Amino acid sequence: MVNDSRMVDVRNHLLKSRHFETRHSEKEPYNVSKPIIAVLEGDQTGQELLVQGLRVLDPSVTRLDVEFRPFDLSLGNRRATRNQIVHDAAACIRECGYGIKAATITPGNPDDVGSPNALLRELINGQVILRTGRRIPSVRPLAGVYAPISVVRMAVEDAYGAKEWREGSGLDEVSYSTRRLSRRICRAVAEFTFRYARRTGSKVFGGPKYTVSAVYEGIFKEEMDAAAVRYPDVRYDPQLIDATYALLLETTGEPLVIPALNRDGDSLSDLVLKMFGSIAGAESVILSMNDDFEVQTVLTEAPHGTAPSLEGKNIANPMAMILAGAALLRYMKQENASRASRAIYESVMEAVSDGVRTPDLGGQASTTDITDEVIRRVRGKLEVWDAIGE
Repeated sequence: MVNDSRMVDVRNHLLKSRHFETRHSEKEPYNVSKPIIAVLEGDQTGQELLVQGLRVLDPSVTRLDVEFRPFDLSLGNRRATRNQIVHDAAACIRECGYGIKAATITPGNPDDVGSPNALLRELINGQVILRTGRRIPSVRPLAGVYAPISVVRMAVEDAYGAKEWREGSGLDEVSYSTRRLSRRICRAVAEFTFRYARRTGSKVFGGPKYTVSAVYEGIFKEEMDAAAVRYPDVRYDPQLIDATYALLLETTGEPLVIPALNRDGDSLSDLVLKMFGSIAGAESVILSMNDDFEVQTVLTEAPHGTAPSLEGKNIANPMAMILAGAALLRYMKQENASRASRAIYESVMEAVSDGVRTPDLGGQASTTDITDEVIRRVRGKLEVWDAIGE
């Protein structure tokens, strides 16, 4: 894709246009006259796909008066700034409320800059990661799966950021890990799970392995049970995490919302998305909420990685990145933002249904072909909806 001049031209155009706010003093408030979206640039194919997502989010397509503030979170710049760029991006998201992120490289050396993802979640007070597997038109899912399955993953704590160390040597060497779960985060995840299930008409299904970890994982189970009492109209079918995996393979097709600890949710969400055909077919949404569990900040991204083997080939599936943009608009309070979000969701699914698909979904379309088609359909939908008064 790096050889596709349109992609380079689009990024340069966005950076130079009035829709990109590139100067800001830390002592001055951001422009509050219009929404600002923090754009967290990344690495390899992740960056290339972000460019495609930005093409769809461009105000000339969505008709939304927004500005974009770019932050270079590529591995080289994170090293050069010693992760200060991650702190700067998080500060913008906290103040403005919205961000979209490309996939980034996480170096394997523990003495390197590490993953920006865990750091970002901590800095923006992320509590929930929402990933929803849904039918991709004309793509065959796992047998019996046709209704959406959403994984509500704990965004922080648990195994991520745990203190780890080893003692002893040889065969007597022992490794240790000290994890942490707070009731506050457990309650936020439980509350969001039941509210989301109520809104989508889904059943709350699954849960932690509290029978083995009654104290540690038990605190999460307590909050799930308490939320079930607060929302008696929401169906609640608690299951141990291992049973959850097994029963997913026997799903009857009803919509499900599955609450999960951080590590459980990481692996579970990958499985669920793949059950619908491709991990590149859905977006990932990181949410922080206030004490009343109302959403304060939203950071969206594609759930897949940087896919270095696809870099420069113009064949990577841009669905997840484009849908990440649509998800961000869904939470935006600006007038007509939800309308533009719906137009993007529908355009992506209709394009796939009509056979405009990348090779991973059995098609022959290029990355830019998909984006071009989505843009054409979004513009057409908004034009038609205006004409009929919707």
